[in-house]
Amino acid sequence: MSIVVSNISKFYNTQKALNSISFEIKQGEIVGFLGPNGAGKSTMMKILTTYLDPTEGTAIVNGFDTQSKSIDVKKSIGYLPEHNPLYLEMYVREYLEFNARIYKISKSRIEEVITLTGLTPEANKKINQLSKGYRQRVGLACALLHDPKVLILDEPTTGLDPNQLIEIRELIKSIGKEKTVFLSTHIMQEVEAMCDRVIIINEGEIVADKHLNEIADKKEQIIEVEFDYRIEEAFLLGLPNVKEVQNTHGFCYLIIFDTTKDMRSVVFDFAHDNKLKILQLARKNKNLESLFRELTNKNT
Repeated sequence: MSIVVSNISKFYNTQKALNSISFEIKQGEIVGFLGPNGAGKSTMMKILTTYLDPTEGTAIVNGFDTQSKSIDVKKSIGYLPEHNPLYLEMYVREYLEFNARIYKISKSRIEEVITLTGLTPEANKKINQLSKGYRQRVGLACALLHDPKVLILDEPTTGLDPNQLIEIRELIKSIGKEKTVFLSTHIMQEVEAMCDRVIIINEGEIVADKHLNEIADKKEQIIEVEFDYRIEEAFLLGLPNVKEVQNTHGFCYLIIFDTTKDMRSVVFDFAHDNKLKILQLARKNKNLESLFRELTNKNT
């Protein structure tokens, strides 16, 4: 296993950021660490990269304990933090050469990484002249310089425009063919686009650990409906086979049915009987977004 997390808890004074979480990641997996803001994602990342010690439990990365073998862990991982720290006045190649000297890495490796991350056209520019997307590429290039076995990426696509998102997604997927990638995000679409597996965390606890194809196979049905009037969720909960109802915004509702039978006619009859107009009605498959909402809204 590339990463083994066993019963990790982390307290900040009396506040519990992580509550006895455990998971394992095999070599070659791209795993998304998903959760709402404040769920504990960055805390877990900092523990895996040895910037924080856990209050309880152990974390093993590439066979090294993050507390007793922190130097060995740092040598074997590449880390891109949420706020990518760059020396903006340095040129791209100059910055990579500066970091390469720390690792005693050859110039040929620098050129390999520049090519791999698509930085060749920008290599002779100052970092402060680059777009956010290219700055993220520089951060990834720096993380890859010493050819680590594991990449740990904290919110790698934050603040990117749609074109930059696609470029960074493809780059991470390409890197993930040879390395283990563990990335945190609160954006479901990023996980669906890049990852094989998702771990969902909420309020410091793991609430799901699934391969993406398992989510699609869930035997549930979701009806998205918009009425012309606000109604209480309790009325919709009275429909047959209803598991959950969510008022997403305004007069729009997600109704989760515990059946594969098409329930649109049931919703239509409900609207007719209650003299409601349906402005929108659609059947949706179970997906990561609906699973995320179901698991992270439980206690709200």
